[in-house]
Amino acid sequence: MSVRASAARALGQVLGGGASLSTVLPPALEQTDPRDRGLLQELCHGVCRWHPQLQARLDRLLARPLDPREHVIRALLLVGLYQLQHLRIPEHAAVAETVAAARELHKPWAVGLTNAVLRAALRRRAELAEILETDGVARTAHPPWLLARLQQDWPDDWPAIVAANNARPPFTLRVNRGVLDREQYRQRLDSGRIAEPVAPVETALVLREPADPVTLPGFTEGWVSVQDAAAQLAAPLLDVQPGMCVLDACAAPGGKTGHLLECVPDLDLTALDQDAARLERVQENLTRLGLKARLVAGDARQPANWWDGAPYDRILLDAPCSATGVIRRHPDIKLLRRESDIAALAGQQHLLLASLWPLLRPGGRLLYVTCSVLRQENEQVIAGFLTAQPDAEEQPIFASWGRPLSHGRQILPGEAGMDGFYYALLLKRCRSPEFT
Repeated sequence: MSVRASAARALGQVLGGGASLSTVLPPALEQTDPRDRGLLQELCHGVCRWHPQLQARLDRLLARPLDPREHVIRALLLVGLYQLQHLRIPEHAAVAETVAAARELHKPWAVGLTNAVLRAALRRRAELAEILETDGVARTAHPPWLLARLQQDWPDDWPAIVAANNARPPFTLRVNRGVLDREQYRQRLDSGRIAEPVAPVETALVLREPADPVTLPGFTEGWVSVQDAAAQLAAPLLDVQPGMCVLDACAAPGGKTGHLLECVPDLDLTALDQDAARLERVQENLTRLGLKARLVAGDARQPANWWDGAPYDRILLDAPCSATGVIRRHPDIKLLRRESDIAALAGQQHLLLASLWPLLRPGGRLLYVTCSVLRQENEQVIAGFLTAQPDAEEQPIFASWGRPLSHGRQILPGEAGMDGFYYALLLKRCRSPEFT
């Protein structure tokens, strides 16, 4: 199957069935000629990244709406428009190859439609550009509910957030300082690979050009891992010490698990995740790094089903969230996330905190983490928890990165080249306030 037909099939599942790119893209890549895999990934990510804008153009170009069930053809038309608007592929080639893909998809009626829509897009280029002047959703390429939330939560910063969300993400590495430091690893890179440090994060190094990780020096030996710089802040914030009993709740795929053990290999660390299949990814990462942890499949909201009763000195809660801080890495979030999800996620986050807090020993610390930029999932969750939990005390995070909020600290997408992350550090008092 051609790369454009493959892209249309994969995107059709996202548009019509709510499947994520991380689910549908890997099998599509496996069935694609290695020479075309980069283009397939670019088309799928690009259409999702610019979907609100591309859809607005498509609506203007169609004489009548498509049958709502024709997800694959709608995806193919968006693939064609994305090429014409955002890629350097010659226009005649983009049109011809996309039309050929319509034939390949066994939709004879769509061949003429695809040709007509794409040629009209070229002919009416100036008219379509006017959409960006009058339609804020098309201009920012963000769904209306998310754009409104960003403007509400970050009235001064939302334009920068939108721009960062629409940018391609950096390719960031985490250097294993148990083996070598960042500068030593930088010197081991091939002369053609240019890498720059991320100032606020001692282990982070950004490659100017993405690479297949297995081609990097020492990757298979565990010298380096792929992880955004903002995510690399979790391990040092938790301040683990040798011999501590540590819980990494919601651990998969294991990036933070590995980093904790790189910092202090001598930990009694439990990596918990509800999805047993995803724990296999955790084990793969630990095996590559030469590190060990206890892997447990269980629901963090129901500790009675898996906890042995021994209290933890540290708990890392990387809570399920809207992922609105990592849209540049997962642009299908624009298509998949709904405003109604946010309250449900916040409720789940409250429940996770309440369920895990009794597992923390007095004097211990819990680090609450999300990759969201929405206050309802971040400082409002922590504010509610502190009100309800008298033995919980927030520990201020003093840092050169991000910005302090009423509770916790927020990194917005693109700041210092990092993804959008939220951190709040909580201490469990040894005594309740009334006895101090």
